Amino acid sequence: MVVKVLLVPLLFLFTSKPGACHLTLEEQYVRRGEMVLLQCPSTCYQKGDAKVIWTSYTAQKMDLTNMSSAEQKQMGVLVHQNSLVILSASVDHHGNYSCSVGNASCQFRFMLTASTSKSKEYEEMHNKSCDTQESCMLNCPDPTIPPNITKNGFTWHKGEAKDGYFQTVEEKDKGVYTCTRSYLYLGQIYNKTFRVELQLKPKKFDKAAVIISPKDNEVVPVDLGSKAEIECKAVTYSDFDGVFWISGGSVMFKNPSLPVYYKTTREKNAEKIKLTASLVFKKVSEEDLSKNYTCKLESVSNNLPSFVTITLVQKTRPSYIFLCPSIVAIVVVMVVTVIIYVKLKIDITLFLRDTLGCYGRTSDGKIYDAFVMCYKSDTDAGVNADDRKWLESVLEEKFGYSLCLYDRDVLPGKATAEAVLDCIEQSRTVVLVPTSPDPDLGSGLLSAIHAALVERQTRLIFIKTETTQDSTSGSLAEALQFFSEAGVCVTWKGLSSMPSASSFWKQLRYYLPAIPRLLLLHMSSCTLHHLPF
Repeated sequence: MVVKVLLVPLLFLFTSKPGACHLTLEEQYVRRGEMVLLQCPSTCYQKGDAKVIWTSYTAQKMDLTNMSSAEQKQMGVLVHQNSLVILSASVDHHGNYSCSVGNASCQFRFMLTASTSKSKEYEEMHNKSCDTQESCMLNCPDPTIPPNITKNGFTWHKGEAKDGYFQTVEEKDKGVYTCTRSYLYLGQIYNKTFRVELQLKPKKFDKAAVIISPKDNEVVPVDLGSKAEIECKAVTYSDFDGVFWISGGSVMFKNPSLPVYYKTTREKNAEKIKLTASLVFKKVSEEDLSKNYTCKLESVSNNLPSFVTITLVQKTRPSYIFLCPSIVAIVVVMVVTVIIYVKLKIDITLFLRDTLGCYGRTSDGKIYDAFVMCYKSDTDAGVNADDRKWLESVLEEKFGYSLCLYDRDVLPGKATAEAVLDCIEQSRTVVLVPTSPDPDLGSGLLSAIHAALVERQTRLIFIKTETTQDSTSGSLAEALQFFSEAGVCVTWKGLSSMPSASSFWKQLRYYLPAIPRLLLLHMSSCTLHHLPF
């Protein structure tokens, strides 16, 4: 039986005070035994610090706000600021209620109807919209309640929506679902029922699923008798899309015990899903080469499935017929190149210096390119005085070297040892020339010179004669033996060594510091006609 108490709107007009900002009536339907939550709209109670007054017009007009807690409990109501809670609606609660602020300048009115009917119109209705074929969560409404009422969970009443969650929502799932929330107040459980209507909308795809590799009609080289794995990769945007392999018009199996099978992986990143179907050959056979294999992508976002077809071919093995001759030829070329360089490195170096101006002189603070110092040969086949003068003249006038000569550049009266060491200090190279006869420098001075060369890391060029070269090392003085081992040796062969193109001059110039090309050209043009050849 439905019991309705309706007070005509005229009643509110008579009871309302002049100056009310508006008169609004809201109808509330509730099933008996359910909790009722009435909330005063924010347009009424947000008026500074004014107090919200709740009034009941059921059996008689009553001011609910100013009632004591015991009186509110006896009536089964709870007033908290802008909220009026009827804990368990009964016939005593149907009627009319109003909320007002201050002197009733703003009022909002409710008409409450309580019923024993199980009709769904007595449950609050809410809407939920989800995409077809997507996951969906129904939310049981959660209204704001006074803080002294404790939430005690909720229950859905339709079995298909376990906990209100659909892993994949379909057309058959749409409709109205009911949930009941439980509340605990003063040791008593109170319930409030809600209805949620699930509405479906078709899924929209902004992007189409595609196969990104391999390419259609691609030829894949494989080794016969070996394992092979071919990956088919696709990008999609739906959990319902899939990729698989086909051969001979039939879908292949995922059974790893088979000689040929496929396996899949799925990687999800935001909305994008990367699918991989790997075609595995445990051991490639001749029969496998005669078949075509198709990777197929089926997607809900595409009207037609997409696919690519590949074929297998045997890898071309490298030919070793020309490999060995090629290696031999490379080795021969390298050996010949090394031999030529070793034989002609002096000529190559001099050519680069004289023709291309390649030299490495740096600003080292030295005055002379070389210090020409004579030593007494242990034989009578040393360089005579005329040849020594001629050698010094060619070095200076033809080739442009700056020489320090003891008998010319050392001041008279200076101690021999000190003068020699000063010349070494100011020169980039020391050239020892065997002479006969020659003043004996003494083994002590030669030892001091050797120590100075080692300390200053000055290059030493030790000129020998053919007789000296043929002599045993034991025939040289001990000090000269040090020079012979520490420096580079150039052999003087008499008349055959005099031409500027002789091996003697090439070796000597190779070991001497390089002369800038412009200076060399200038010296050659100015002095060539003064030379004896």
